Amino acid sequence: MHDSNDQHELADVTAPSSRAVQLRDDLLPNGQLPKDIVATEALGICRDLVDAELDRLTDFPEEPQALGRNCPAELKKAIRYSLLAPGKRLRPAMTLLATEACGGAISSALPAACAVEMIHTYSLIHDDLPAMDDDDLRRGMPTSHRVFGEAQAILAGDALLALAFQTVAQVQPEEVAARCTATLALTAGPEALVGGQVDDLAAEKLGAHTAEQLEAIHARKTAAMFAVSAKLGAMIAQAPDKQIDALEQYGFALGLAFQITDDLLDVHGKEAKVGKRVGKDSQRGKLTYPGLLGEEESRRRAETWINDACNQLRQLEYPPRLEALAKAVLERDH
Repeated sequence: MHDSNDQHELADVTAPSSRAVQLRDDLLPNGQLPKDIVATEALGICRDLVDAELDRLTDFPEEPQALGRNCPAELKKAIRYSLLAPGKRLRPAMTLLATEACGGAISSALPAACAVEMIHTYSLIHDDLPAMDDDDLRRGMPTSHRVFGEAQAILAGDALLALAFQTVAQVQPEEVAARCTATLALTAGPEALVGGQVDDLAAEKLGAHTAEQLEAIHARKTAAMFAVSAKLGAMIAQAPDKQIDALEQYGFALGLAFQITDDLLDVHGKEAKVGKRVGKDSQRGKLTYPGLLGEEESRRRAETWINDACNQLRQLEYPPRLEALAKAVLERDH
């Protein structure tokens, strides 16, 4: 049901902003992050850059443009409500830092970073729907369908998916943009992200009983988007295949570790901190790593995946910030 009492949440996340270009110029001299800043500050800058660019890209003009096109006001609100809500921005940060680690300019990777976050947000909107995970809280706010109704939430997700490919197509040069677009489409489609959600829903009905089955679900549903986030950054830097492959493996391992820590947070996390309902997986009888392996073994597996991820970074020009990002996933409390 559409809950009109949640409308007050719109104010902080839908107001237009024109700070994207200025912020990019201020924070990225010569298109790069300063080498002397600590990793946590670098991650914060990446988050600010992505937030500002997402704001710019979805500040659709109110007046009709060419051929009478414009975005309906209610759809614009729904898109910006979910996309600009407070988030970790781990996936787009990985794209930016992967470009940096391969010697490229971070600014050149902003379109791909934003496209990754758009696809991630669309997947959250759809996952939260009553027909899927049926959640009412996301990123500390009522879910999109609770505020705008199911139909508008579905359409906001559809719009974000299309906008993601419009955005990644802005990568330069054009031949790199074409490769990035095809790579992202493969990951967002039936063989990875969407297929993983299908597997996850099927597992709730039919049951998944082994660690291998659980890992196969999250390899597609979670790890694939982490892997492509890092891979796109390397592709934009036009890195050699060896580095592209290493970063793809880094992202994949990091994604599996992220899922394990997410399952652990569902057991012990604080709802106000995590930004979504906790304890819901066990209530629904959903198979999780702690439920299958126990908490201690789950933490051990997460540590193993983080170590595997960091081992992939040895071939890169400047890997310390990606290593810090990996360790932040292991230590996160939200």
